[in-house]
Amino acid sequence: MAGRSSDYDEYVPLLEEYASLPDDDPRRERVREKLVVGFLPVARNIARRFARRGEPTDDLEQVASLGLLHALDRFDPGRERDFLSYAVPTIMGEVRRHFRDSAWSVRTPRSVKDRYVAVGSATASLSQQLGRAPTAAELAEHLGMSRDEVAEAIAAHGSYQPASLDESLGDGDDSALMDILGVPDGELDRVEVRTLVGSLVRDLPERERTMLALRFVHEKTQAEIASVLCISQMHVSRLLSRTLAALRDQIERESSIEQLVAV
Repeated sequence: MAGRSSDYDEYVPLLEEYASLPDDDPRRERVREKLVVGFLPVARNIARRFARRGEPTDDLEQVASLGLLHALDRFDPGRERDFLSYAVPTIMGEVRRHFRDSAWSVRTPRSVKDRYVAVGSATASLSQQLGRAPTAAELAEHLGMSRDEVAEAIAAHGSYQPASLDESLGDGDDSALMDILGVPDGELDRVEVRTLVGSLVRDLPERERTMLALRFVHEKTQAEIASVLCISQMHVSRLLSRTLAALRDQIERESSIEQLVAV
């Protein structure tokens, strides 16, 4: 292997020895440990380059160290020019994969994660070139994306690092985000029951559906319902009782089945 002149040239023989040792050779682990210690500053330096993106530096250094191990295990001195040229992209790829797959607080499509990372890198690059923050149109042209895709990637920052409920939004004791959020809707628990009732009612004969609508939507009395349906009030009373009992039985059966399936 033709190594370049650097502070890491002394590890060239160890890299060649490590690559030549079989997996079950007891010397392999000792050589690997020496190489990890020697190249660990490279991994830590790469981790610090990503430290301002919201992840703890210790976590990023662990991910970068994992990338270093991958690079050591996959490096072939007979094919690659030097280890650093191979290791640095491998380590950076591992860190970027961590941001894409592991560091998101809200479930986000992988395509959006990829665009989020790409937009972040392009923003840093273009900011240096332009001397200012790039516009969405400039980012879209640079990345070959549509402006909508760039906007979606920028908006995904809220999924990566959502605001804390304790974060202050202004002055005053009641300016935290949690102070302005709505309270849980007490009707949510009834949504499933209402949906089930709606489907069951739709399956009823037309006369029963009309009777229920008159009674519970238009709030008609039994006498008024009897007049509309041209039947006796007694008959309305019996039909209402029978229909409501049947609906109640069906709801209880459906609920029992759902609970069994959940178990």
